[in-house]
Amino acid sequence: MANIFSLSHLTLLDCTIAELAFIAARCGYDAISPRLHNMGIDRECQFPPLDKGMLTAARSAISVTGLKVHDIELARITDDIPMHAYEPAMEIGAELGARKMVASIWTKQASYTQQLDKFIELCQLAQQYEMNIALEYPTISSLPSLSMAQALLAKAQQSNAEILIDTMYVNLSRTSLEELEQIPAEQISFVQVSDVHPGIPDTEEGLIHLVRNARLYPGEGSVDFAGILSRLPPVDFSIELPNISRIKELGLEGHARKALQATKQILNH
Repeated sequence: MANIFSLSHLTLLDCTIAELAFIAARCGYDAISPRLHNMGIDRECQFPPLDKGMLTAARSAISVTGLKVHDIELARITDDIPMHAYEPAMEIGAELGARKMVASIWTKQASYTQQLDKFIELCQLAQQYEMNIALEYPTISSLPSLSMAQALLAKAQQSNAEILIDTMYVNLSRTSLEELEQIPAEQISFVQVSDVHPGIPDTEEGLIHLVRNARLYPGEGSVDFAGILSRLPPVDFSIELPNISRIKELGLEGHARKALQATKQILNH
């Protein structure tokens, strides 16, 4: 089966879902990965995702283009957000054909047990919509390593819990290739693709800027794509590559097209 290449909403966050779909189709993507829940924080979502008019336009664009909805974002497990707040996004996502929802953990005061309980609750809620939870481990989050993500999945014992591999966080979290090789194949959800410069910013501000505004096209930085992919089973790819300067240079569509071309080129080496 051929790999699916999906355009992540974070790559073109200023677009509506309909605009994301039309740009993705023109650039040659197979799918989109829309954000259906407003993060409520700067540069994470610029519009109300579940606005009726926008959803009508999104449904029409997805139908016209024939694109798939690969996954939806983002369920942030925090101290104060109840897990049922993500149910409207799950319901719409399932209707659009998504079978995965990305999740990450950002608690500051909750105990490990509380984190675990919330994650289990999220997984069980997603099961009602035949959706898997793809857990990522952002370096700037409360779950910043692959080993921690695997430990949480082992404790949770949820059949629809998976691990998302983000090539940028493999570098930033210093995930070894041996660690990747040891993940059970059935636990691997998909891969989010971007590249980064060598080295790791030494401040939280620097990390946040990199993560949200300055990722590189595959092949421009230090990510060992050949090594990473040789340790994983066949997977789908979501290109998550926000870069403000490249959008200013190339435009939204030009940036999305260049990101896909660079990804396919590096994967074919």
